Amino acid sequence: MILLGDLNREQKKILTDQTIELPSWAFGNSGTRFKVFNTPGTPRNPYEKIDDVGQVHKYTGITPRVSLHIPWDEVDDFSELKAYAEERGITLGNINSNVFQDDDYKFGSLTNANEKCRKKAIDAHLHCIDVMRATGSDTLKIWLGDGTNYPGQDSMWERQERLLDSLKQIYAALDEDQKLLLEYKFFEPAFYHTDVPDWGTALMHVQALGERAVVCLDTGHHAPNTNVEFIVVQLLRAGRLGAFDFNSRFYADDDLMVGAADPFQLFRILNELVSAGAMGADSPVNYMLDQCHNIEGKIEGEIRSALNVQEATAKAVLVDREALKDAQKNNDVLAANQVLMDAFFTDVRPLLAELREEKGMDPDPMRAFKESGYMSRIEEERIGGEQASWGA
Repeated sequence: MILLGDLNREQKKILTDQTIELPSWAFGNSGTRFKVFNTPGTPRNPYEKIDDVGQVHKYTGITPRVSLHIPWDEVDDFSELKAYAEERGITLGNINSNVFQDDDYKFGSLTNANEKCRKKAIDAHLHCIDVMRATGSDTLKIWLGDGTNYPGQDSMWERQERLLDSLKQIYAALDEDQKLLLEYKFFEPAFYHTDVPDWGTALMHVQALGERAVVCLDTGHHAPNTNVEFIVVQLLRAGRLGAFDFNSRFYADDDLMVGAADPFQLFRILNELVSAGAMGADSPVNYMLDQCHNIEGKIEGEIRSALNVQEATAKAVLVDREALKDAQKNNDVLAANQVLMDAFFTDVRPLLAELREEKGMDPDPMRAFKESGYMSRIEEERIGGEQASWGA
């Protein structure tokens, strides 16, 4: 059994310093393209979302930030929301733009051939920058649903030029201590071509913008069997991996709980991140969950997901780097693979339970949350009003 005393100082520091940002939208109702399901106790506003985020952090100890989505999380006074979050030990993180749920964006937002629609989308991002200033956020995160459904529908070349021009205007509006994070997705909702479908396209655009523009990699935003850890390495080598969004997918971008579909993939990705020194408090990479909980409990789903990432990180930390290097140097294929498999099959749950106890926390986060009575209370209190939802 591996316990805290078996770790060296560097290994323990990675696990002690690890933090994961939570998505505000994970606490609202969600579903499929066909139906959004209501759940008792669902937050009705960003304040109640922050209360739920605080519960996840209380029991995991590693989720002190929440990412906001505008306009889903629009409030009259963001400085007040910031203070409310800080009182609960939560920091407001990335500000996400939404330019995919308005009729004007039917044929695109930042790539739209209609100049008025394009300006509206740019202005929406300028508003997000104002929100960043009010919340203290340093990152504007952009994901676009832009693309086409049929060959000949629009010029791919011209759409890329419009996109770059729009991004340049947004980038120029950022403060010197703020950065732009561009996310890619290979398909959906556009089915013939997507304007930012892969890491190469995203990388080309952020490199054209400047040093404060980086790429966000989402686990589910790739074709089946894509080697995601290779993309991680390439973006790290380019110095442009700004964020990693965790989730799971079986067929498409399913936004399932991270580690549910392929825990070995999650381990392989984290192994490369640990190997590159991209974990820890001083890492330039922001780690975040980006998923929905359609049928499972939202708070419990976020707790389970945070623990899945933490467990995979602990396994990656346990990889015997010296033995791995020696095997690789000698082209000993099986020995090198065995080093990774030994770490992957290690039960790290006792180790992490001990780490929580050292921090004065309950060693079993899920049990502790269930026994707290929080869910019963909010199910009784959150009656009336409109539950938060991304709509469908």
